[in-house]
Amino acid sequence: MQIHPTIAGLRAALDAERARGARIAFVPTMGNLHEGHASLMTQGRDMADVVVASVFVNRLQFGPNEDFDRYPRTLDADCARMRDAGVAHVFAPDESELYPQAQTLRVVPDPALSDILEGAFRPGFFTGVATVVCKLFNIVQPHIALFGKKDYQQLMVIRQLVQQLALPIAIVGGETLRAGDGLALSSRNGYLSPDERARAVLLFQVLSAAREAVRAGDRDYPRIEADALSRLRDSGWSPQYIAVRRQADLQSPAAHESRLVILAAALLGTTRLIDNLEV
Repeated sequence: MQIHPTIAGLRAALDAERARGARIAFVPTMGNLHEGHASLMTQGRDMADVVVASVFVNRLQFGPNEDFDRYPRTLDADCARMRDAGVAHVFAPDESELYPQAQTLRVVPDPALSDILEGAFRPGFFTGVATVVCKLFNIVQPHIALFGKKDYQQLMVIRQLVQQLALPIAIVGGETLRAGDGLALSSRNGYLSPDERARAVLLFQVLSAAREAVRAGDRDYPRIEADALSRLRDSGWSPQYIAVRRQADLQSPAAHESRLVILAAALLGTTRLIDNLEV
């Protein structure tokens, strides 16, 4: 496994891979990796000849009161996990390498998709994501890029980015990996105290109950959402949203529509957790 701190070094290595006809899969990350990330890398290895992963904590997608400074930087442990997952090339730039000048040019997604749900609570988040992902795509030039479905809205923003900019990249969504009790694996789970970790499974349980209600034919989506929010609040959480939406565009569904997804974001203590379940 080769580790590249510079754009020029990574490009030279990938030019050599392409010259021998290799198909390249790419998994961008912010590091502090878990088995969910590793599963994307393993999936990429099954779909391509060479897997590239990036580790970069992207300042552009953090708000002024968010956790950029305390987000864990664990490159040594991450490299061991990536090596085990079959990654061939790791792009691990520092901030001055990826943003040598102030990044004044931004990629702004469609507000109809990016300003709702996560975007409503994290203004500018998806602009930061789209900007860094577009830049990474230009550097790596992969055939395939893999993203986890846990970040459902982010995955949709990236699909739209690739489609509307006509980038020759197939976007693959990897299924959410969960702990034995159902909690979605997340780098931010490490912020939870032991007591909070035991309580954190409630988010999955609330989403599961909402999904079962919809599957049973309940189409009173506002009441389903309100009941789920109340259950979290009554258990000491600070929920931000629980929303039943169309999978196609994350807009509110009509009663007759199928292919839905239920999305949630909530604070447990100071830790913000997100999750979703497709219906």
